[in-house]
Amino acid sequence: MATDNMITIVGNLTDDPELRFTPNGVAVANVRVAVNRRIRNSQTNEWEDRLDGYFTVNVWRDYAENVAESLRRGTRVLVTGRLISRSYQDKEGQTRWVTEIEADEICPSLRWATAQVTKINRRDGNGRGSGDGGSNNDVPAPTAPATDDVPF
Repeated sequence: MATDNMITIVGNLTDDPELRFTPNGVAVANVRVAVNRRIRNSQTNEWEDRLDGYFTVNVWRDYAENVAESLRRGTRVLVTGRLISRSYQDKEGQTRWVTEIEADEICPSLRWATAQVTKINRRDGNGRGSGDGGSNNDVPAPTAPATDDVPF
């Protein structure tokens, strides 16, 4: 994987993941992540949280369904992915641009929490399970959606 357009953020989900499906039936989950930075105020010698920004993160296919089932508002998460810019027409016909993160990985931060991980047993075309508890070689790498699969 090329590393020239990689971003990693750590922050808290502002809402529960929103799971939707494209007209072709492809699952996509959208989450908003608030990223804060703790700094010490030199005048009061107290720690303060400063908002660095809000980021929209898109997660596709089975991964989207796992995220929607597992994460909730307020969960501290780590996200790695690629920055994607796209344009759309608003109701007044103006072209608007947005920059979002297309997630390769999103997971709960275990810095101040614990989690229980359950492996999903996926089925192949012959009805056999592919989840053997071993390597993840049977899990396909995420691929970018086709243009007509973008639900917004």
